Amino acid sequence: MLTQTTTRVLEPSDLDAALAVLDREPVANAFVRSRVQAAGLDPWRLGGEMWGWYENGTLTSLCYAGANLVPICATPRAVRAFADRARRTGRRCSSVVGPAEPTAQLWRLLEPSWGPAREVRTHQPLMVADRLPAGIAPDPYVRRMRKDEMETIMPACVAMFTEEVGVSPLAGDGGLLYQARVAELVGSGRSFARLDADGKVVFKAEIGAATPLACQIQGVWVAPEYRGHGLAAPGMAAVLRYALADVAPVASLYVNDFNTPARRTYRRVGFEEVGAFMSVLF
Repeated sequence: MLTQTTTRVLEPSDLDAALAVLDREPVANAFVRSRVQAAGLDPWRLGGEMWGWYENGTLTSLCYAGANLVPICATPRAVRAFADRARRTGRRCSSVVGPAEPTAQLWRLLEPSWGPAREVRTHQPLMVADRLPAGIAPDPYVRRMRKDEMETIMPACVAMFTEEVGVSPLAGDGGLLYQARVAELVGSGRSFARLDADGKVVFKAEIGAATPLACQIQGVWVAPEYRGHGLAAPGMAAVLRYALADVAPVASLYVNDFNTPARRTYRRVGFEEVGAFMSVLF
Protein backbone atom coordinates (compact mmCIF):
# COMPACT_ATOMS: atom_id res chain seq x y z
CA MET A 1 0.00 0.00 0.00
CA LEU A 2 1.14 3.54 -0.75
CA THR A 3 1.77 5.35 2.52
CA GLN A 4 2.77 8.83 1.36
CA THR A 5 1.72 11.45 -1.14
CA THR A 6 2.60 10.27 -4.60
CA THR A 7 1.38 10.17 -8.18
CA ARG A 8 1.44 7.25 -10.59
CA VAL A 9 -0.17 5.93 -13.76
CA LEU A 10 -3.25 3.93 -12.82
CA GLU A 11 -3.74 0.34 -13.96
CA PRO A 12 -6.89 -1.65 -14.79
CA SER A 13 -6.93 -3.00 -11.23
CA ASP A 14 -7.45 0.58 -9.99
CA LEU A 15 -10.77 0.94 -11.82
CA ASP A 16 -13.10 0.88 -8.80
CA ALA A 17 -11.05 3.47 -6.93
CA ALA A 18 -10.93 5.72 -10.00
CA LEU A 19 -14.70 5.47 -10.52
CA ALA A 20 -15.24 6.42 -6.88
CA VAL A 21 -13.29 9.63 -7.45
CA LEU A 22 -15.07 10.39 -10.73
CA ASP A 23 -18.49 9.90 -9.14
CA ARG A 24 -17.78 12.53 -6.48
CA GLU A 25 -18.54 15.21 -9.10
CA PRO A 26 -20.70 13.41 -11.70
CA VAL A 27 -21.57 16.49 -13.76
CA ALA A 28 -18.11 18.01 -14.02
CA ASN A 29 -16.54 14.59 -14.64
CA ALA A 30 -19.08 13.26 -17.16
CA PHE A 31 -16.66 13.36 -20.11
CA VAL A 32 -13.89 11.36 -18.46
CA ARG A 33 -16.32 9.11 -16.57
CA SER A 34 -17.97 8.09 -19.86
CA ARG A 35 -14.61 7.18 -21.38
CA VAL A 36 -13.52 5.18 -18.36
CA GLN A 37 -16.77 3.23 -18.11
CA ALA A 38 -16.45 2.30 -21.81
CA ALA A 39 -12.73 1.57 -21.95
CA GLY A 40 -11.50 0.98 -18.42
CA LEU A 41 -8.02 2.20 -17.49
CA ASP A 42 -5.95 0.38 -20.10
CA PRO A 43 -4.12 3.27 -21.85
CA TRP A 44 -4.50 1.77 -25.32
CA ARG A 45 -8.28 1.41 -25.02
CA LEU A 46 -8.72 4.62 -23.03
CA GLY A 47 -6.77 6.72 -25.52
CA GLY A 48 -4.43 8.03 -22.85
CA GLU A 49 -3.12 7.53 -19.34
CA MET A 50 -4.98 8.14 -16.10
CA TRP A 51 -2.73 9.64 -13.47
CA GLY A 52 -3.64 9.19 -9.83
CA TRP A 53 -2.68 11.26 -6.80
CA TYR A 54 -2.57 9.47 -3.47
CA GLU A 55 -2.81 10.95 0.01
CA ASN A 56 -1.69 8.48 2.69
CA GLY A 57 -2.48 5.52 0.48
CA THR A 58 -5.90 6.77 -0.67
CA LEU A 59 -6.60 7.82 -4.26
CA THR A 60 -7.98 11.36 -4.03
CA SER A 61 -7.37 13.09 -7.39
CA LEU A 62 -7.03 12.11 -11.04
CA CYS A 63 -5.73 13.59 -14.26
CA TYR A 64 -6.64 12.22 -17.69
CA ALA A 65 -3.73 12.61 -20.10
CA GLY A 66 -4.85 11.88 -23.64
CA ALA A 67 -5.97 14.13 -26.48
CA ASN A 68 -6.99 16.46 -23.63
CA LEU A 69 -5.30 17.00 -20.29
CA VAL A 70 -8.09 17.02 -17.69
CA PRO A 71 -7.63 17.53 -13.93
CA ILE A 72 -10.31 15.67 -11.93
CA CYS A 73 -11.19 16.47 -8.30
CA ALA A 74 -7.68 17.84 -8.19
CA THR A 75 -6.40 19.48 -5.01
CA PRO A 76 -3.64 22.12 -5.25
CA ARG A 77 -1.01 19.57 -4.22
CA ALA A 78 -2.30 17.11 -6.79
CA VAL A 79 -2.24 19.77 -9.52
CA ARG A 80 1.42 20.49 -8.77
CA ALA A 81 2.24 16.79 -9.02
CA PHE A 82 0.31 16.46 -12.29
CA ALA A 83 2.10 19.51 -13.70
CA ASP A 84 5.47 17.99 -12.82
CA ARG A 85 4.57 14.76 -14.61
CA ALA A 86 3.18 16.65 -17.61
CA ARG A 87 6.38 18.67 -17.95
CA ARG A 88 8.47 15.50 -17.86
CA THR A 89 6.40 13.72 -20.52
CA GLY A 90 6.03 16.78 -22.75
CA ARG A 91 2.89 18.11 -24.38
CA ARG A 92 0.94 15.46 -26.28
CA CYS A 93 -2.55 16.97 -25.93
CA SER A 94 -4.45 19.48 -28.06
CA SER A 95 -6.04 21.16 -25.05
CA VAL A 96 -6.08 21.47 -21.27
CA VAL A 97 -9.66 21.52 -20.06
CA GLY A 98 -11.55 21.06 -16.82
CA PRO A 99 -13.04 22.84 -13.82
CA ALA A 100 -11.80 26.43 -13.91
CA GLU A 101 -9.82 26.67 -10.65
CA PRO A 102 -7.59 23.58 -10.92
CA THR A 103 -7.23 24.05 -14.68
CA ALA A 104 -6.05 27.63 -14.17
CA GLN A 105 -3.52 26.45 -11.60
CA LEU A 106 -2.34 23.66 -13.89
CA TRP A 107 -1.89 26.05 -16.79
CA ARG A 108 0.05 28.57 -14.67
CA LEU A 109 2.52 25.80 -13.89
CA LEU A 110 2.70 24.48 -17.45
CA GLU A 111 2.67 27.71 -19.45
CA PRO A 112 6.40 28.48 -19.06
CA SER A 113 7.29 25.19 -20.77
CA TRP A 114 4.18 24.50 -22.86
CA GLY A 115 3.14 28.00 -23.89
CA PRO A 116 2.11 30.01 -25.63
CA ALA A 117 -1.38 28.64 -26.20
CA ARG A 118 -3.37 29.43 -29.31
CA GLU A 119 -6.29 30.55 -27.14
CA VAL A 120 -7.21 30.52 -23.45
CA ARG A 121 -10.89 30.56 -22.45
CA THR A 122 -10.76 31.24 -18.73
CA HIS A 123 -14.47 31.14 -17.88
CA GLN A 124 -16.92 28.76 -19.55
CA PRO A 125 -20.12 28.48 -17.48
CA LEU A 126 -21.11 24.90 -16.63
CA MET A 127 -24.88 24.54 -16.81
CA VAL A 128 -27.29 21.75 -15.84
CA ALA A 129 -30.96 20.85 -16.27
CA ASP A 130 -32.95 17.98 -14.78
CA ARG A 131 -36.41 18.72 -16.17
CA LEU A 132 -38.06 20.02 -19.30
CA PRO A 133 -38.79 23.75 -19.47
CA ALA A 134 -42.24 25.19 -18.98
CA GLY A 135 -43.49 27.23 -21.91
CA ILE A 136 -41.11 25.93 -24.61
CA ALA A 137 -42.40 23.00 -26.62
CA PRO A 138 -39.70 20.64 -27.96
CA ASP A 139 -39.27 20.97 -31.71
CA PRO A 140 -41.12 17.95 -33.19
CA TYR A 141 -38.86 18.02 -36.25
CA VAL A 142 -35.66 17.40 -34.28
CA ARG A 143 -34.90 13.68 -34.50
CA ARG A 144 -32.13 11.13 -34.19
CA MET A 145 -29.88 10.92 -37.19
CA ARG A 146 -29.66 7.52 -38.89
CA LYS A 147 -26.49 5.65 -39.75
CA ASP A 148 -27.16 6.19 -43.47
CA GLU A 149 -27.21 9.99 -42.96
CA MET A 150 -23.53 10.55 -42.23
CA GLU A 151 -23.11 12.58 -45.41
CA THR A 152 -25.99 14.79 -44.27
CA ILE A 153 -24.77 15.51 -40.74
CA MET A 154 -21.01 15.62 -41.34
CA PRO A 155 -20.82 19.08 -43.04
CA ALA A 156 -22.77 20.63 -40.16
CA CYS A 157 -20.46 18.98 -37.62
CA VAL A 158 -17.38 20.29 -39.43
CA ALA A 159 -18.87 23.79 -39.64
CA MET A 160 -19.72 23.79 -35.93
CA PHE A 161 -16.27 22.54 -34.87
CA THR A 162 -14.44 25.04 -37.07
CA GLU A 163 -16.55 27.93 -35.82
CA GLU A 164 -16.23 26.90 -32.17
CA VAL A 165 -12.58 25.84 -31.97
CA GLY A 166 -11.07 28.00 -34.69
CA VAL A 167 -9.47 25.19 -36.69
CA SER A 168 -10.93 22.55 -38.98
CA PRO A 169 -11.29 19.00 -37.63
CA LEU A 170 -10.28 17.81 -41.09
CA ALA A 171 -6.70 19.03 -40.65
CA GLY A 172 -3.90 16.60 -39.89
CA ASP A 173 -5.33 13.16 -40.61
CA GLY A 174 -7.88 14.38 -43.13
CA GLY A 175 -10.64 14.13 -40.56
CA LEU A 176 -10.52 10.37 -40.04
CA LEU A 177 -10.63 10.55 -36.25
CA TYR A 178 -13.30 13.22 -36.25
CA GLN A 179 -15.45 11.33 -38.72
CA ALA A 180 -15.11 8.20 -36.58
CA ARG A 181 -16.30 10.15 -33.53
CA VAL A 182 -19.30 11.54 -35.41
CA ALA A 183 -20.12 8.05 -36.68
CA GLU A 184 -19.91 6.73 -33.11
CA LEU A 185 -22.44 9.31 -31.91
CA VAL A 186 -24.77 8.65 -34.83
CA GLY A 187 -24.49 4.90 -34.35
CA SER A 188 -25.28 5.15 -30.64
CA GLY A 189 -28.37 7.27 -31.26
CA ARG A 190 -26.93 10.40 -29.65
CA SER A 191 -26.82 12.69 -32.72
CA PHE A 192 -29.88 14.90 -33.32
CA ALA A 193 -30.85 17.33 -36.04
CA ARG A 194 -33.63 19.16 -37.81
CA LEU A 195 -33.52 19.16 -41.60
CA ASP A 196 -35.12 21.66 -43.96
CA ALA A 197 -37.21 20.77 -47.02
CA ASP A 198 -34.04 20.27 -49.06
CA GLY A 199 -32.55 17.84 -46.55
CA LYS A 200 -30.00 20.31 -45.16
CA VAL A 201 -29.23 20.45 -41.45
CA VAL A 202 -30.57 23.66 -39.90
CA PHE A 203 -30.13 22.69 -36.22
CA LYS A 204 -28.04 19.98 -34.59
CA ALA A 205 -26.67 18.84 -31.26
CA GLU A 206 -25.23 15.69 -29.76
CA ILE A 207 -25.22 13.97 -26.40
CA GLY A 208 -21.47 13.46 -26.25
CA ALA A 209 -20.66 12.05 -22.84
CA ALA A 210 -23.12 9.71 -21.14
CA THR A 211 -22.95 8.08 -17.72
CA PRO A 212 -25.62 6.64 -15.41
CA LEU A 213 -25.52 9.88 -13.38
CA ALA A 214 -25.17 12.65 -15.97
CA CYS A 215 -24.76 13.35 -19.65
CA GLN A 216 -23.27 16.24 -21.58
CA ILE A 217 -24.85 17.98 -24.56
CA GLN A 218 -22.36 19.30 -27.09
CA GLY A 219 -22.02 20.55 -30.64
CA VAL A 220 -25.09 22.79 -30.56
CA TRP A 221 -25.30 24.59 -33.88
CA VAL A 222 -27.79 26.50 -36.01
CA ALA A 223 -27.07 27.08 -39.70
CA PRO A 224 -26.06 30.74 -40.17
CA GLU A 225 -28.93 31.55 -42.50
CA TYR A 226 -31.44 30.27 -39.93
CA ARG A 227 -30.09 32.11 -36.90
CA GLY A 228 -32.58 34.45 -35.31
CA HIS A 229 -35.50 32.33 -36.56
CA GLY A 230 -36.32 30.81 -33.17
CA LEU A 231 -34.95 27.31 -33.82
CA ALA A 232 -32.40 27.05 -31.00
CA ALA A 233 -34.62 26.95 -27.90
CA PRO A 234 -37.19 24.41 -29.21
CA GLY A 235 -34.33 22.38 -30.68
CA MET A 236 -32.50 22.30 -27.35
CA ALA A 237 -35.74 21.39 -25.57
CA ALA A 238 -36.10 18.43 -27.92
CA VAL A 239 -32.54 17.23 -27.29
CA LEU A 240 -33.01 17.72 -23.55
CA ARG A 241 -36.15 15.58 -23.68
CA TYR A 242 -34.22 12.75 -25.35
CA ALA A 243 -31.36 13.14 -22.85
CA LEU A 244 -33.52 12.98 -19.72
CA ALA A 245 -35.77 10.22 -21.01
CA ASP A 246 -33.15 7.92 -22.51
CA VAL A 247 -29.71 8.71 -21.09
CA ALA A 248 -29.35 10.22 -17.61
CA PRO A 249 -31.29 12.11 -14.92
CA VAL A 250 -29.20 15.26 -15.38
CA ALA A 251 -28.04 16.94 -18.60
CA SER A 252 -25.13 19.38 -18.65
CA LEU A 253 -23.19 21.55 -21.04
CA TYR A 254 -20.56 24.24 -20.91
CA VAL A 255 -20.50 27.36 -23.02
CA ASN A 256 -18.13 30.24 -23.72
CA ASP A 257 -18.93 33.20 -21.49
CA PHE A 258 -18.80 35.56 -24.48
CA ASN A 259 -21.53 33.61 -26.31
CA THR A 260 -24.40 35.67 -24.96
CA PRO A 261 -27.11 34.37 -27.36
CA ALA A 262 -26.31 30.73 -26.49
CA ARG A 263 -26.30 31.39 -22.74
CA ARG A 264 -29.65 33.17 -23.04
CA THR A 265 -31.09 30.22 -24.99
CA TYR A 266 -29.88 27.67 -22.49
CA ARG A 267 -31.39 29.62 -19.61
CA ARG A 268 -34.71 29.77 -21.45
CA VAL A 269 -34.64 25.99 -21.77
CA GLY A 270 -34.07 25.65 -18.01
CA PHE A 271 -30.31 25.23 -17.71
CA GLU A 272 -28.77 26.80 -14.61
CA GLU A 273 -25.14 27.71 -14.01
CA VAL A 274 -23.50 25.54 -11.35
CA GLY A 275 -19.81 26.21 -11.96
CA ALA A 276 -17.29 26.99 -14.67
CA PHE A 277 -14.83 25.23 -16.92
CA MET A 278 -11.64 26.56 -18.49
CA SER A 279 -10.05 25.55 -21.79
CA VAL A 280 -6.54 26.07 -23.07
CA LEU A 281 -6.32 25.40 -26.82
CA PHE A 282 -3.09 24.65 -28.71
